[in-house]
Amino acid sequence: MELIQEHPDVSAYLAADEAIDHGHPLVVETADALWTATGGDAYTYAEAAFEFVRDTIPHSRDAGDPRVAWRASDVLGTRNGICHAKSHALVALLRAKGVPAALCYQRLTEDDGSEPLLHGLVALRLPGGDRWARLDPRGNKPGVDARFDLERERLAFPVRPELGEVDYPTLYAGAHAGVLTALRESADRSELWRRLPTAL
Repeated sequence: MELIQEHPDVSAYLAADEAIDHGHPLVVETADALWTATGGDAYTYAEAAFEFVRDTIPHSRDAGDPRVAWRASDVLGTRNGICHAKSHALVALLRAKGVPAALCYQRLTEDDGSEPLLHGLVALRLPGGDRWARLDPRGNKPGVDARFDLERERLAFPVRPELGEVDYPTLYAGAHAGVLTALRESADRSELWRRLPTAL
């Protein structure tokens, strides 16, 4: 699948906004620690940031956590979030160190094609590179094995077109408005699940 930039200027994928608040002290502190630990190499840093978000911030559904975090700094602070929130955190960490990063989405369903829901992913483009690669920081569990691989996608959920699942090719600089509204206005995760968009 060819990934399509929403904005032709790659600098749009380095910007901060309300959800991707990479100027926040906690995001800066976390990014600096990861950068130092990896020796300041963009590829190694990107892999470390991915694994940090994937492995140290539990997906709130897996953990049974009812709280809803959506701003990157809050996700890092509470160590909690659904796929979209964790994607905001990873994009913020990447952008904090000059790695262009985008939000992207899949439409997923249950095994019988019911209960469609938007799933959040991240795409990154290493500085000086001309190619985007999608990653899924949602967190692994039995049956889910997402990996950092810039050559071959290793996502949590490869789509099943026969069930109406979709890979959306657009790379967004900011969160989808419907996703962001659901995250910001839901009192808990059960309400959030009812409010999340089912498609783009």
